[in-house]
Amino acid sequence: MGSLLIIGAFVVGCVASYLGWIPVWLIGGDLAMWVLFALMFQVGMGIGSDDRLKEIFSSLKPRILLVPLATIVGTLAATALVSLTISRWNIADVLAIGSGFGYYSLSSILITSLKEGTLGQQIAVELGTIALMANVFREMLTLLFAPLMVKYFGPLAPICAGGATSMDVTLPTITRFSGRDWVFISVVHGVIVDASVPFLVSLFCSL
Repeated sequence: MGSLLIIGAFVVGCVASYLGWIPVWLIGGDLAMWVLFALMFQVGMGIGSDDRLKEIFSSLKPRILLVPLATIVGTLAATALVSLTISRWNIADVLAIGSGFGYYSLSSILITSLKEGTLGQQIAVELGTIALMANVFREMLTLLFAPLMVKYFGPLAPICAGGATSMDVTLPTITRFSGRDWVFISVVHGVIVDASVPFLVSLFCSL
């Protein structure tokens, strides 16, 4: 439902802007960048205020870190392969999209803001829109196909597929189909992957 609401808000924004209902001052200027700053601040507050954060870091074992590492490396490798079939965007742009890891709100705004200077506003918005849709689909596919992922690929599959959402949106689904024994790993995975998003997206946008 949350993903559908995000898509609905996106569609309403497109229609309202196309029909001229949005004032010019709201579209132009540095408003998007300030919204991005506010979003980054909120992400920091969310991670820092989590009561589980101290427990997570105090009980971390090196072996657990292999799960988020596998998600990051696997996603970027698959994204790089997909980029070979796309002529419109270079590999760095496609990798920036893949680096959202399901975190559609942050990655789409970040890509749009960072690429506006080099690609122009229209193309940057298009790339940000692709990032939004790609990462929303990642979350929705995890929610829909978690039972099949567990059946054919094991309990870690929906955790890796969920990416940054494995600590919040997809966590109930992961708990249901992977089992409660995997909740802690799912949360640790989500926190680490979530924290990597702004760094990796910024890195690939700068290339």
